[in-house]
Amino acid sequence: MTYLQQDLDDRVVLEPGAGVAPDTCVIWLHGLGADGYDFVPIVPELRLPEGCAPRFVFPHAPVRPVTLNNGTRMRAWYDIAGLSGAEAEDDQGIRESAALVEQLISRERERGVAAGRVVLAGFSQGGAIALHTALRHAESLAGVLALSTYLPLRAALDEASSANRRVPILMCHGLYDPILPIEAAERSRDLLRARGYTVEWKPYPMQHQVCAEEIADISVWLGSVLRAGEPAAQSPSES
Repeated sequence: MTYLQQDLDDRVVLEPGAGVAPDTCVIWLHGLGADGYDFVPIVPELRLPEGCAPRFVFPHAPVRPVTLNNGTRMRAWYDIAGLSGAEAEDDQGIRESAALVEQLISRERERGVAAGRVVLAGFSQGGAIALHTALRHAESLAGVLALSTYLPLRAALDEASSANRRVPILMCHGLYDPILPIEAAERSRDLLRARGYTVEWKPYPMQHQVCAEEIADISVWLGSVLRAGEPAAQSPSES
């Protein structure tokens, strides 16, 4: 599948070529200090199955000072004070970025893509926003892809919407991640499972990155969740 790239002010969009009008979408959020272009090269590596051609939307995070990096301004979905887990979370920044993702979902609905055909994906900070937003979204989504990340604002999980209690979640993490230790992701996984969410867990022998084996697993999972929401084919008697 050949994709056509659109470079917009707030996002990068990959549209399926050859006149394909996608009815599915993957909104993929980058990590701290990166931008929407960061995961664009992964799309052709996914080698999605024939007939599975979602629109990919890669938004750019706002530029803001990041406390962890001595107040340096960079693209970040929210501020981070430290990595120990003891620091206060940036509640306002997290919720503001979640609102931006909600706007992207609404935009896709206006373009003919139902919420149930949208996957929220993200790496590190982006994955945290994907999880936070998906669990609170008022309509069922197709799935959540959470890469090298954790669940933010854990104490506020009661805000979650019942619409996404059954949303498929794939969490992938590096066994040797020095930035976000795997134990942090495991705590998030265990909390979600304890609350009844279905979380598929995939650890890999890597650090804070993405590896080839992980990309292959993402391809299988993504093809599965997008096809699971396809309308049933009409029988001859129904046409």
